Amino acid sequence: MLTFNKEISEELAAIESAGLYKHEREITSAQGSEIETTGGPALNFCANNYLGLADDSRVREAAHEALDQWGFGMSSVRFICGTQSPHRELERELADWLGTEDAILFSSCFDANGAIFDVLLRAGDAIISDELNHASIIDGVRLCKATRYRYRNGDMEDLRAQLEAAKEAGAPRVMIVTDGVFSMDGSYAPLPEIVALAEEHGALVMVDDSHATGFVGATGAGTPELFGVRVDVLSGTLGKALGGASGGYIAGLQEVVDLLRQRARPYLFSNTVAPAVVGGSLRAVRIARHADESRAVLARNAGLFRSLMEQAGFTLLPGSHAIVPVMFPGPEGAVLAGRIADRMLELGVYVIAFSYPVVPKGRARIRVQLSAAHTQADVRRCVEAFTQARDELLRH
Repeated sequence: MLTFNKEISEELAAIESAGLYKHEREITSAQGSEIETTGGPALNFCANNYLGLADDSRVREAAHEALDQWGFGMSSVRFICGTQSPHRELERELADWLGTEDAILFSSCFDANGAIFDVLLRAGDAIISDELNHASIIDGVRLCKATRYRYRNGDMEDLRAQLEAAKEAGAPRVMIVTDGVFSMDGSYAPLPEIVALAEEHGALVMVDDSHATGFVGATGAGTPELFGVRVDVLSGTLGKALGGASGGYIAGLQEVVDLLRQRARPYLFSNTVAPAVVGGSLRAVRIARHADESRAVLARNAGLFRSLMEQAGFTLLPGSHAIVPVMFPGPEGAVLAGRIADRMLELGVYVIAFSYPVVPKGRARIRVQLSAAHTQADVRRCVEAFTQARDELLRH
């Protein structure tokens, strides 16, 4: 045991010395665009709180009402005695919004993505995954017996090659899976081209829309709505734009949802989403469906931030999404990004540095996430903190 402890300690020390250690900061207030930390107040620019609903009074009120009416927890899974009327109400609301036949709730989108592939794909089938897909998709794919193929991020020629390889291997069922928005880059998957290739090769398409649902598309229904396409399976989360609590879902054909209720292990063996979370999330969905002004404010904030940061000489990944990666490339980038993020917190702006293994080595970044709850003054203050922290550190 002493040898084991020593090995673990050495591994932790190596992570720390490489500037890759992820120190968790303590927040002493509710989530929001402005928060309290152990170091004082700060503007928050790294939450998935895209529509500002995490501390919205309407969502909190609905969660309180659900807690009072439906209790604290279900103490059970869905098929035993864990299904209440609000669970089905939320599922139907999601399906109606997303344009699918039905939806099914999971404890998290990680669980949803961990369930879907093993249920729908068998040995001999093929799963073709974008190389930058979320870890939950990667882990879910590992759990199924289908043959795995991977294509370069957004590369349609490579996707075509993998589809042809799966066809040559005789795969009876082929599924393409992609993030709708890639969370570390803020880039969109080319869904029209993906859907066209899938139709050409008789493949299914699944999209994880966690970083799109609520604020992408005309009604916030996500990337399929944005691009005007239909996909076979959608997964998503209630833990980002839709109130930011917890829970995930799969939306799609009735038969797919019905089969998941019978076979999905994370659904069958995990407790039901808590009633207060369901009540708050249902209110958040109904707000998001009609949040045109909030979506417009969010887009303006993202555009302003990108413009000001580029004027200040920072390197950004191109795009228009509310995720804006500020890049610090090279072997020393992770250390620099971490120090800038720490100094910015001292200046009253909360951001987090991302480094390996969350992003590739040499591609460290500070991922800034805008919210509709930010004011333009907030955005300008964030840029000022970036500039001051960078200039101070580079002088030394």
